Amino acid sequence: MNGTTNDAEQRAFSEREKFVTAFNETMLKIWKEQMTLLDVIDTGALLASPKALPLRADGRFLELGLSQSFLEYGLWQNFGTGKEIPRGNNGDIGRERKRKKKPWFSRKYYASVMNLRDFLADNMAKEFVGVVAQSLDDKYLRYNH
Repeated sequence: MNGTTNDAEQRAFSEREKFVTAFNETMLKIWKEQMTLLDVIDTGALLASPKALPLRADGRFLELGLSQSFLEYGLWQNFGTGKEIPRGNNGDIGRERKRKKKPWFSRKYYASVMNLRDFLADNMAKEFVGVVAQSLDDKYLRYNH
């Protein structure tokens, strides 16, 4: 019985690791697609900048840290802000604004993070149920403790 539980735990860990890695790769792909779709490309530097930073996780993926990076001016493109409007100005620059919002970053990010949260919650809940069921099994306790 103990081997089966360890196999199930290993599958759960492996599943979490694959999901988290795929999440990182998918976010980078989505961002690049959005930049291209919304024409947030001038020199191509921003388009080439998104990177998945090394994944930090404990061995079981119960606690993890995901990081992605891109050039800072990508946020200004996302919100339609920048050097066009001087700091402290209320937004009235006396002419039509040239900069428009190009929401390449935030559009799908929140939904994707919520999907990751839901997957991890479900995956860890299944593992927890197995641990509790095992602890209530008299035969398991008798032969393994």
